[in-house]
Amino acid sequence: MDDEVGRQLLERLKAIERRLDALDASQSQLKQAYARSRAHVRRLWLRPPMWTFEQHPPRSLDLRTLPAAPALPNKPPRIAIVTPTFNYARFLGATIDSVLGQNYPNLFYHIQDAASGDGTVGLLKDYGDRISWRSEADDGQSDAINRGFANVDCDIMAYLNSDDTLLPGTLASVADFFEQRPDIDFVYGHRIFIDYAGSEIGRAVFPAHNSEALKYAGYVPQETMFWRRRIWDKVGPMNTGFHYAMDWDFMLRAEAVGFRMARLPRFLACFRVHDEQKTTRNYERGREEMQKLRQRSLGHVPSQLQIYRAMMPYLVRQFVLHWSYRLGIVKQ
Repeated sequence: MDDEVGRQLLERLKAIERRLDALDASQSQLKQAYARSRAHVRRLWLRPPMWTFEQHPPRSLDLRTLPAAPALPNKPPRIAIVTPTFNYARFLGATIDSVLGQNYPNLFYHIQDAASGDGTVGLLKDYGDRISWRSEADDGQSDAINRGFANVDCDIMAYLNSDDTLLPGTLASVADFFEQRPDIDFVYGHRIFIDYAGSEIGRAVFPAHNSEALKYAGYVPQETMFWRRRIWDKVGPMNTGFHYAMDWDFMLRAEAVGFRMARLPRFLACFRVHDEQKTTRNYERGREEMQKLRQRSLGHVPSQLQIYRAMMPYLVRQFVLHWSYRLGIVKQ
């Protein structure tokens, strides 16, 4: 009997030890999760929100927060959009649907494919005559955009990468803005960050445009950019010497000859964040291009400290506006 009691006590002690070990492991996991959470919060608060892609865990994109689209002008301007693509069939369908889903009555939409081998051509064929497209080898993204706009008659232009999407009402909002503001030639808006699956992971709201800050950093969200045709006719097409910062180069050339830019206080498009995107793979080349543009605009290549000092007034305004929006103090 004593042996049996001793055996039972030993088993109970072992069970208690296992539970304690499990509690220790659980506590360690909680500590690690807490540390990661604090680190994420620190990054979110200290890094400019417009360059902080992953602001919260993925969640469904709630389009109910967007304001209604304005009424179209009596004579809607002709809008031409080009999507350059190469082996992005997995995202391209969502991009095309986001443009066609605008139901804009005076739209020319062209997809310029760089001879993809992943099923892109089959996907494009499925859209029939709802889109224009070509599949041919090119000399990079800038060249593809230029090919797409060749011989196109339009009033307003934009290019949308094949992993990004427009938000509902964007084209109506852009057309209305340009009708109301004949003094503005270039407009852009706020952006939403989405992940590989299309779930929202963050938002970035932007204060009024700042031409001086633009000389130091290409902060304008490309997927939200729209411009009047007269800019293209005046300054020329995308510079094929740039493969990363062609949009920033185009904006700087436009402002250098007197064209005016403005920010439209509305969410216009979604920027998709994933490991295969060009901005992730070609960072070093992009950095070289950005330094070249700073040299051209400023006459010298500023240090990182000089860039932040020059950008600080704009970054502070963006920080305040971003958190005012996040806390519900202001609506966009």
